[in-house]
Amino acid sequence: MGRYLIALLPLAFFAIIVATAGKMLWEQGVDGVDASTIPSALIGTRAPALALAPLDGSNLPALTTAAIAGKLTVVNVFASWCIPCREEHPLLKELAKDPRINLVAINYKDRSDNALRFLGELGNPYKAIGIDPDGKAAIDWGVYGIPESYLVAPDGTILYKKVGPFDAQSIRNDLMPQIDKALKAG
Repeated sequence: MGRYLIALLPLAFFAIIVATAGKMLWEQGVDGVDASTIPSALIGTRAPALALAPLDGSNLPALTTAAIAGKLTVVNVFASWCIPCREEHPLLKELAKDPRINLVAINYKDRSDNALRFLGELGNPYKAIGIDPDGKAAIDWGVYGIPESYLVAPDGTILYKKVGPFDAQSIRNDLMPQIDKALKAG
């Protein structure tokens, strides 16, 4: 009898995998769940403290908690070597024109001269930039990979997280409704 149970273990394991895959497909197809969405444990919690040195040569202030306090802020994590960061940059420049939003950046594991060249070439939409050469701040913020962006309420609560680059659709359908909701609540 024991040998039969041991022989059935691979079949049971396979059934669990099939059931899990079926559940995911059902949620995607019927419930409209986006499998690429990565949940963040930080949503609804206080944003990690910021005390990052400024990007030398940018003529912008350092990225500190004081730089975002009391303002509806988008914190964008970028690097000059990040191709998707380059792709989303024109959209960030447009977003920065919205006077309701404070757009700031964490420059992640980048050389300052490369970051300055990136911003010189593409334009600088940020009101403050902090450098994170060793990635410690990114760890505190729960960054999976870059680019990533966070919407932080004036009281310091993280309201929204975007993993990957913004595109026109994600700004229109995801970020802007979160901004409108935060402004109505505030």
